[in-house]
Amino acid sequence: MAYMPRHGMKRARPAALVPGTLSVITARMDYLPRTLGDGWQAIEWQRLAAPTAATVSLYARGRDYHKVLRARLQSLAEKLVAAIGPFGHRVFTDSAPVLEVELAAQSGVGWRGKHTLALSREGGSMFFLGELFVDFALPNTVVVDAHCGRCRACIDVCPTQAIVAPYRLDARRCISYLTIEHEGPIPAEFRAALGNRIAGCDDCQLVCPWNKYAQRAVLADFDARESFSDPTLLQLWAWSEAEFLQRSEGSAIRRIGYQRWQRNLAVALGNALRETGDATIRQALHARREAASVLVQEHIDWALQQPRSSK
Repeated sequence: MAYMPRHGMKRARPAALVPGTLSVITARMDYLPRTLGDGWQAIEWQRLAAPTAATVSLYARGRDYHKVLRARLQSLAEKLVAAIGPFGHRVFTDSAPVLEVELAAQSGVGWRGKHTLALSREGGSMFFLGELFVDFALPNTVVVDAHCGRCRACIDVCPTQAIVAPYRLDARRCISYLTIEHEGPIPAEFRAALGNRIAGCDDCQLVCPWNKYAQRAVLADFDARESFSDPTLLQLWAWSEAEFLQRSEGSAIRRIGYQRWQRNLAVALGNALRETGDATIRQALHARREAASVLVQEHIDWALQQPRSSK
C-alpha cells in the first residue's frame, strides 16, 4: 500500500490535492442488495460456516461501486451547476488520497467505529462514501457523537486479529487487504483464518450491533450477480481466465485479477479439504497445478498438504 505515504499531506489537506477547494460535500450510498431480507447477517454467518461455499464480500457482489457512485456524484455536481452557476469541482470515491472516513465523520455522515469504518445510527456501516470537492464555501454540518461505547465485538470477531486496538487496523493482517490488495503470497500464518473468504471480509460488519439498521440499496446496480450470490468454491475454481474476465466485467472483483483470484481460491479449497476430506477438491487442485503460475502453484501445494481436521 505504498500509495498511502506517497501523497504526503494531500490526504489530510483537500486544497493541496485540488487547489482552490473550500468545502467538501460527503455522500453516502447504501449497498446491501435489495433482495436481502431480515436476518441477512445470520445467512452470511451460515455461508462462512459452510467449508465448500465461496464467500465474496457483500459490497463486491454487484456492479463496481467506483463507477456507480462517481456517476451519481457527477450528476449531483451538474444539478448544482444548473442551480447556482458554474463552479470548480472534482469527484472522488475511493480513488485518490482522500481521508474518506474522517471527512464523513467531520461532515456528520457518521462516526468512526472501532473497526475504523464509518458508522451511522440510521444505516450501520454497509454503505460507500464519496466526495465532491468544491471551490465555494458551505456552512459546516454538525459532527455526530460516537456510539460504540464499550462494545468490542468487531475487535473480538476478526479472524486474524487485524484490529489491534480500538480504531487501529493492521492492514497486513486484514483479510480484505490480503485477498484484494496484496499481490504476493498470502502469509502462511493467515491462510487457515481465511476460511472460505475469497474476496474481502465482512466479519467486523456482520457482528456490529448497528448494522441491524443497515439500509437496502436503492439501485439495482448493487443487486448480487448470479455468479457471486451463492457460488461454491469448485464452481469458481473451474473458471478459465477468459470466463473470470467475462463474469467480473464491470465488477469490483475484476481488480483482483485472475492470478490472485486463483490464489485466494486455492487457499479456500485447502481449508475446505482440511474440513471435509473431499477427494473431489483434491482432484480439482491437482488438475490445475501444472498450468498454474508459480504464485498459484505455491498455494495449491499448501492446500494439498492440509491434514484432515479431527473435528
